[in-house]
Amino acid sequence: MADLAKLAEGLSELTLLEAAELTKMLEEEWGVSAAAPVAMMAAGPTAAAEEDQEEQTEFAVVLKEIGPKKIQVIKAVRAVTSLGLKEAKEAVEGADSGESLILEGVSKEMAGDAKSKLEAEGAVVVIK
Repeated sequence: MADLAKLAEGLSELTLLEAAELTKMLEEEWGVSAAAPVAMMAAGPTAAAEEDQEEQTEFAVVLKEIGPKKIQVIKAVRAVTSLGLKEAKEAVEGADSGESLILEGVSKEMAGDAKSKLEAEGAVVVIK
């Protein structure tokens, strides 16, 4: 086995061009790439960020459009929330000027149930 101290000393005396040439020679001889570990490290944080997004536990139900059946949508809003008639009507009419938050901080199942009930009445709903 080679003396590691001599090897380290010899490598530190190489110029930048010689070090690049040595890298190419080792890659060809051993069939490896010096760039592969860098790419794998870069992929690590991305995978972790995707896992964080998948773990969402609270959802919001947003009414985007009320559709042609305004009264039925108001009734559906009252059925999925604890809003009174006046508040439900205001929430539905808020969707005419953009978006209207119907439910916030609910489970995925509850949000899906509310969305299906509202869409059954012709409304356009988004779960966030």
